[in-house]
Amino acid sequence: MTRSFREVAVDAATRAGALLRAHLGGHRDIAYKGSPTNLVTEMDRRAEALIVDAIRAGFPDHSLLAEERGTVAAGSSHRWIVDPLDGTTNYAHGFPVFCVSIALEIEGAVMLGVVYDPNREECFVAERGAGAFLNGHRLRVSTTPRLCESLVSTGYQYDIREPTRNNLAEHAALLHRSQSVREIGSAVLNQASVAAGRLDAFWELSLGAWDVAAGALLVEEAGGRVTSANGGALDLAAPSIVASNGAIHDEILKILEEVRTR
Repeated sequence: MTRSFREVAVDAATRAGALLRAHLGGHRDIAYKGSPTNLVTEMDRRAEALIVDAIRAGFPDHSLLAEERGTVAAGSSHRWIVDPLDGTTNYAHGFPVFCVSIALEIEGAVMLGVVYDPNREECFVAERGAGAFLNGHRLRVSTTPRLCESLVSTGYQYDIREPTRNNLAEHAALLHRSQSVREIGSAVLNQASVAAGRLDAFWELSLGAWDVAAGALLVEEAGGRVTSANGGALDLAAPSIVASNGAIHDEILKILEEVRTR
């Protein structure tokens, strides 16, 4: 891994996070992306512009996929995947649970993930084959052996009000079988928390590539396991995810399958 990739990503993530934190709690210019539950603020766009400019300045030939502007460039073997503000609804309400996520995919494999939580000043970094770290300290997933002893987390897709699979039945099933279930409003921070051993697992049924690229690598490099919600490989083109400490992974997949086949 070229060190400059990591340096550019960490610098961009921390500067974008500082920008977000500096403006937390102020008046928000809110727009909606198709539904009242899928919103974007002017700060999403400002943070994204900062990150995209930094990446383009350092690597002008690289491809880039960003949540708000979509594909900025295409055709390179190197693709940056950017979520400038994961937890936008939290941010819009002044609730300080959100983060910045930047990943680098090389020839179809995510090789670098950086997640920055500006409220806790925590910078998570993972490089494929080199481990996962929080502020320079190596991360390991939890050792919780059974789902009944586990603290797990989830999230909901933006179309939850539609009469389709909306994760409510899955939530109820796992709430009854685990110690408890949390929903914090940031898929990326959930995955970072699994990597740090703060949560034992996280699942969600419908996400974007920017929601899982960096976080999934963190979990894997911290010794955890990541699959789709049906147990297959994680697909960045249409991701669902189960990310866990590994020990309870099959239990979760079995419950999700039971709910699916009812």
